Amino acid sequence: MSVGFDLASFEFNASALTPTASRSRRFIISVLNTNHTCEQLLCDSAGVVLVCADSDANTLPLSVASEHFLGQLNDEDLWVRVVGVQDAPAGYQWLGLRSQLELLSPEAFQLAGRALQIARWYYDHRYCGRCGQATVQDSLDFARVCQGCSTRFYPRISPCMIVLVTRGDEILLAHHHRASRVMYTTLAGFVEAGEGVEDCIRREVMEEVGVMVGELKYFRSQPWPFPGQLMLGFFAEYETGHIAIDPAEIIDAKWFRYDELPQVPATATVAGQLIAHYVGLRRAINHKQ
Repeated sequence: MSVGFDLASFEFNASALTPTASRSRRFIISVLNTNHTCEQLLCDSAGVVLVCADSDANTLPLSVASEHFLGQLNDEDLWVRVVGVQDAPAGYQWLGLRSQLELLSPEAFQLAGRALQIARWYYDHRYCGRCGQATVQDSLDFARVCQGCSTRFYPRISPCMIVLVTRGDEILLAHHHRASRVMYTTLAGFVEAGEGVEDCIRREVMEEVGVMVGELKYFRSQPWPFPGQLMLGFFAEYETGHIAIDPAEIIDAKWFRYDELPQVPATATVAGQLIAHYVGLRRAINHKQ
């Protein structure tokens, strides 16, 4: 019932227009919790998220609550189907998206994340946050529109910086309170209203570990659906200062030589990709010397 993801062949849908019912469809399936949130996806017995063909999805004993068009994948229409609160069918299981981090490719994880973000957006904005009246789907845009005051609600995107501070053969990594296990990773933080991402990097690094950084180099971005961040990855060269952690955020922070690293994030994450990329650069430089 599953199909491989190929992000290069995926065409995002950014309007309210949906394809005709006669076209071939595939579904990522999410379950609606009792508090009207969507946090879990239907996975097979091995724990891998499913992308079901239309005929297969319709044979599952699941009551459909709503369906939302995501785009085209391998020339087929990809949807997220939200089903009512219920147990998973025999041989399947409901799992959170974080369980997929080390199972899916970055491209597959991105599409599964998009499915959950669109489902959450739909149920988070059934009612207007300004006047409390019901919202409806806009006829053109991917937006919910209040029937009372016409306020529009688009899928939530929150910009965040994520940065690897470097000092020659060393990188600065931190163990955060929010980590579920002992792991050292890069620094990150939300961009504040009226703040540029470069200013955010310098502020967050100083607040969290007490050092100043100099030159910044953009690396890449990654959608991070927990719940709706867009991570903007950078390298930052160390400039001055000694590590002084913010104990409310950080348990420990240290300089690590690139070839003597602790446990770090998987390369499915932009944090892991930043670290792996810099390790590769330092290995190449030192190999030449």
